[in-house]
Order: sequence, then structure tokens, then C-alpha cells
Amino acid sequence: MAAGTDNAHAGLPGLAEAQREQALARWQVLRAHLEDGSPLVRVAAERDVPERTLRRWLASYRAGGLAALARRPRADKGTRRMPHDLQLLIEGLALRRPPPTIATVHRQAAEVARAQGWPVPGYAAVYDVVTSIDPAMATLAHEGSKRYKEVFDLVHRREAAKPNQIWQADHTLLDLWVITPSGRPDRPWLTLIEDDHSRAVAGYAVNLGAPSALTTALAFRQAIWRKPWPGWHVCGIPDAFHVDHGSDFTSAHLEQVMADLRTRAYFSLPGLPRGRGKVERIFGTINQMCLPSLPGYAPRGTADRAGQARLTLAELDAAIGTFIREVYNLAPHSETGMAPQQRWEAGAFIPRMPDSLEQLDLLLLTVAKLRKIHPDGIHFQGLRYLDPVLAAYVGETVTVRYDPRDMAEIRVFTGAGFLCRAICPELAGTTVSLKDITAARNARRRGLARGLRERASVVDRLLGAHQEQPPPGVPETPVTASGPSSRLKLYRTE
Repeated sequence: MAAGTDNAHAGLPGLAEAQREQALARWQVLRAHLEDGSPLVRVAAERDVPERTLRRWLASYRAGGLAALARRPRADKGTRRMPHDLQLLIEGLALRRPPPTIATVHRQAAEVARAQGWPVPGYAAVYDVVTSIDPAMATLAHEGSKRYKEVFDLVHRREAAKPNQIWQADHTLLDLWVITPSGRPDRPWLTLIEDDHSRAVAGYAVNLGAPSALTTALAFRQAIWRKPWPGWHVCGIPDAFHVDHGSDFTSAHLEQVMADLRTRAYFSLPGLPRGRGKVERIFGTINQMCLPSLPGYAPRGTADRAGQARLTLAELDAAIGTFIREVYNLAPHSETGMAPQQRWEAGAFIPRMPDSLEQLDLLLLTVAKLRKIHPDGIHFQGLRYLDPVLAAYVGETVTVRYDPRDMAEIRVFTGAGFLCRAICPELAGTTVSLKDITAARNARRRGLARGLRERASVVDRLLGAHQEQPPPGVPETPVTASGPSSRLKLYRTE
């Protein structure tokens, strides 16, 4: 009979799981009385349940069966016993800017409730209303629409269907100090280019100073061309480039480069750098897995560790390159389940490449300027460039393209195309960057300024001493002012 009863009541349709378990537990208590005939007094003592409770359960069971033993949910569950306008008042007070404390909201709501003749809410009721406010509404009210969009707006995430369809690029200031060529410590910038489909790093550049079109071009050059390392196969010209609105990405130089490479540029909305979280995640990986083992590591929030700088920029570049090639590109990605390098190669495609490295350098690493050819050559950046071919073009205006990293030569173009490479005799056989030339000019200017100040001080000192002594035979006669003294300093009163 017990087994039959259990089977008959096993389903208990229409009840939630917790209610079914409660009904069956109460039935197990009543079985001793219903099936074995034990008095309710004995059952109450053995089960430690009040006899009145057992009689109530027994009456419910006889009236409605096993399902009646389950406690029914309250009909007003989820609703508050306060006027709707009072609830709106509490929420409105809590959504003010700056956010008030719940105690302040409770005091103000209680005052209004008394004035309106409403039931005065307790602190617990006000606390429940305030903490139940929609987080999206609270964020919009307290932090504004920009923060709301960052946290709660639905985002369309662009996903590349194949390798080299979309590349992403971004910069970050690394949590590490290096030794600059001048011997001073400085924090370098890292520029990264990532393939959206495979998550593989296609190229990078480590530089001192704020990101520029040239540093971006250097990373883009490495990303496009074939790598000298046999295990790093990511290369080619992407179909699209996804970047932000930084001045280095929106420069006229890179705009022309994108047009020449037949690459579309996608820009994030100003102030909303969405869709580029993949490349920003790599920055976090490098900061957490690569930099901590290097000297000079200084995570944000720690004390100044500039004095611990030991690495040069070239050494840091080599360390980051090794980490990208041997760790990041070869480790399975948590989202794709494949190593980035393996996923890029799985596409089994032939990447679109430029005709030559020289052509790529001409597009990426040179800046175009117009100059006139003089009888003694081309004057550019305070230097003079010569080539025998220029003799036939004296007086004509040409386009020169130069690499800011190497000012020893410039490339000269006419309307018909490439003309020649003009060499600076003073820099022949050496490599001097535009930055070095600018530093030398500034140092020279500062030296001249110091010389001028030194000479001016000598003139003022000696001339002042000479004017203080009157000529021989002329008595010193003080000059007295006939009227009130003037606040304006006049030469005659000196």
C-alpha cells in the first residue's frame, strides 16, 4: 500500500519542485497515523512537530489530497504594500545626482507620506525599493549616457569570416621603464596589429614618444611583409583596417597608404572604441604574462620605479617579439579554441602581397614634400641633396619622399615618375634620423641663446658701472625733482 501511495502521488502535477518535496515530506510524517494507526500525540512526540500542526496537515490532506499538503505561494508575492506614487517618489529621490544615501531617501519619503496621509514606510521597505531599481536606469541617472552606452547598449560585434579580412590596430603605454639613448628612463609605447579572424598578431612596433603615423606605418610594414622568423607566417595586405579616431590613424599619409594598398578603413565612433576589444585584450596579456619577468616592470598603482630601468628599447623589442612568436601566437585561444597561428594557416589561402619590399617602404615609410631644384641641388630640412641626374632639372619643382628615420638620402619624383635618389654629402655613409637633426638644431640654438645672454649680461654690468662714475672734473650734483615723485621710472630720474 505504501508503495502504491508513493507511486500515485509521485507526479503531483501543477506544483513546483520545492512544493512537491514539501508535500511528500509532510506525507511521510502523517503516514504513521494514516497507515499504521499511531495516535497523533505519539507521532507529534516522535517527529517533534506540534500536534495542532499535524491536525491541520491531516485536515488539508483529507480535503484536497497530497497536493493540499504543499504550502501555496502568497497571492501578493512580489508586490509592495505601499501606494504606487510613494514607490515612484522613493525611486525618484534615489536617482538624483549625486546619489543620496538610503537614510536620506527614507527621511524625505517619510515626510511626504505623512503630508499625503499615506502609510509611513519603514527603512527596510525604502531599502528594498532603492536596491530593486533597474541597474541600467541607475547608471543612466548617476553616470550619464556615455557610461550607460558602454555598459548596457547592445553591441554589434564585427567578426571576420577569414584571415586577412579585417585587421585591428591600437597603441598602449607599457607598464615598464626602459633606458633611452640619452640615458634617461622612459615608458615606451607598443603598437599592435592583430588579425581579427585568427587573433594572431601580424605586426608590432615599440617606440618612445607618443604614437605617430610613422610608428603605425612601421608596425603595418612588419605586419604586411614576410617575416624573417620561420614560425611566424602571418602576412599580406588586409581587406579592411579597423582603427580608432587617433590622429595617427586619420593622417593624410596613412589615408593615402590605404588607398594605394586598396584597403578599406573602418573607424570606431568617437569616444566609443567598440569592436576593438580583441586587440586590447592582447595588451592585457602582454602586460600580465610578458612584462612582469622583465626589469623595470612597474604596474599601474605602484610606486615610481623609473630607477629600476635596465633594458634598452631594442632589448624590449626583442623580448616582446619572442613572446608573440613563441607564446601568444602558439597558445590555444580561449574563444576560438585554436592557436592564433594555426587558425590563420587553416584558411589555406594565398595572401595578397605588394610587388616588392621597396614598393611597400615607399608607400609606408616615406613622406612626400614639394621642393625646387637649385643649381647646387635640393635644399631640404637644412640639408643639401645632390645627384647628377638633377642637372637637367634645375629650376623645376619635384616631389621628394623621405624616410624620417634616415635623412641620408631622399627619393625624387617628377610628374613622369621616379627620377633618382639624391644623397646628402654631409651624411653619406651614415644614417641620421630627422629626430637627431632636430635635436642637434635645438642644441645649437640653445647654445647660441646662452652666448647671447652671457654677452648681454656683461654689457649691462660694465655699461652700468661706467655710467655710475662721473667724468673727471665734474662734481657730483644730485638731481632733485621739483614736483611730486612719479611712479613711472624715467631715465632722467635714474
